[in-house]
Amino acid sequence: MAAAMAWLRRGAYGPVRRCGLAAGRSYSGGGAYPSVSLTCPLPGVPKAVFAAAESRERFETRVTVLENGLRVASQNKFGQFCTVGILVNSGSRHEAKYLSGISHFLEKLAFSSTAQFGSKDEILLTLEKHGGICDCQASRDTIMYAVSADAKGLDTVVNLLADVTLQPRLSDEELEMTRMAIRFELEDLNMRPDPEPLLTEMIHAAAFRDNTVGLNRFCPVENTDKINRDVLHSYLSSYYTPDRMVLAGVGIEHEHLVECARKYLLGVEPVWGSGRGRAVDRSVAQYTGGIIKVEKDMSDVSLGPTPIPELTHIMIGLESCSFLEDDFIPFAVLNMMMGGGGSFSAGGPGKGMFTRLYLNVLNRHHWMYNATSYHHSYEDTGLLCIHASADPKQVREMVEIITREFILMAGAVGEVELERAKTQLKSMLMMNLESRPVIFEDVGRQVLATNTRKLPHELCDLISQVKPTDIKRVVTKMLHKKPAVAALGDLTDLPTYEHIQAALASKDGRLPRLYRLFR
Repeated sequence: MAAAMAWLRRGAYGPVRRCGLAAGRSYSGGGAYPSVSLTCPLPGVPKAVFAAAESRERFETRVTVLENGLRVASQNKFGQFCTVGILVNSGSRHEAKYLSGISHFLEKLAFSSTAQFGSKDEILLTLEKHGGICDCQASRDTIMYAVSADAKGLDTVVNLLADVTLQPRLSDEELEMTRMAIRFELEDLNMRPDPEPLLTEMIHAAAFRDNTVGLNRFCPVENTDKINRDVLHSYLSSYYTPDRMVLAGVGIEHEHLVECARKYLLGVEPVWGSGRGRAVDRSVAQYTGGIIKVEKDMSDVSLGPTPIPELTHIMIGLESCSFLEDDFIPFAVLNMMMGGGGSFSAGGPGKGMFTRLYLNVLNRHHWMYNATSYHHSYEDTGLLCIHASADPKQVREMVEIITREFILMAGAVGEVELERAKTQLKSMLMMNLESRPVIFEDVGRQVLATNTRKLPHELCDLISQVKPTDIKRVVTKMLHKKPAVAALGDLTDLPTYEHIQAALASKDGRLPRLYRLFR
């Protein structure tokens, strides 16, 4: 020990001098080291300028409301490029009074010909001059038109977005091409080896039967020929109004974005006229619970040298809460704690190999092909569900394993697993918010729903405050609801809905026993 302390005091390479280096040291070429102090400024070298923390206001999301009700939101971010877009409070949940599938049509028709631009190619060429790309995504409650381009082309980008949103031509040729694209997508959806998008539709339809977020997100085949320009204009006149829109931008100056919004989105009459259409559907989601079953032969979904085995897919869900409620954060932590994934994984840190669905399900039951937790949250409701898949002969056992996991959620929560889930959630949040398009979507969606935005450090603080008692409280409340069940594949051995409901109401999550005279 004394020798080690002496080594530290002396330095690894002999005595240390305050000014200059130890005498006698030389380069390998023979020249002597210059006698220069490392604690004093070097002669002839400019003084170092260190980065300092700037005022927090510079990084906060700024929101301005224009005279017509349009909200303009921006977030500063260093870089040459920006992401700008228009988010509309409109989606499949608002289609109760209309033909189902309008939002799906609008998503496919986005960035087609407008009053200023004669074709989609013309729009893409205009964006190309600024190194830009465009995209449109429609969800159950939002339609989002977005462009990423050089920040110097902001004026052109906002002009284009305003034209695409408010002045689409919707020509007969474009409508026919959209019908073909939707029919192809629906066929592809039914042929995919991964049925997750289909199961997500089914679980929403079961949980919120015939209302709001339970309405079909994809256009039914029978409606493709019924949706025309008049139907679309009728819908657009009701929902594409300034007070239901947010112009969001990341990587640009707020004042410049507001100036462009006033120039291109204030006092502009849309192509469908200024008159209001039907009254806006403000229905609140009604959770019903229930089951939707689709018997389907899954034996040949993925043929080839390494075919996927025939599987039966089950998704069981319970109502959680909206993203506006305080319990949203505990539910997000719970979802991360459950985790899960496919039975094949390369593993490694951050892959969720210590989550409950890996430790308790996939590691113990080799025949389980998949077990994954999902949390869907909206402005008035939410849905926490577990998707599992296995051989059709193991369906009953698979369902019981999942119902047991739901019951165990309300049991003891280990301090280590809770801290790991919170750390993983914060890590995932911060990693995703490194991406400019993700920041744009976060800014737009939060401002559309709440007129403001919680910054990442605020969300991290809320995540850190979650305690085991919070998890137990939200799960206990959730387990009092009726389950929603979606089942796809060979359902011969699927337990009845009543048995699944009884298992989730029991203490151990076990299904009622079946007694048969003949096997």
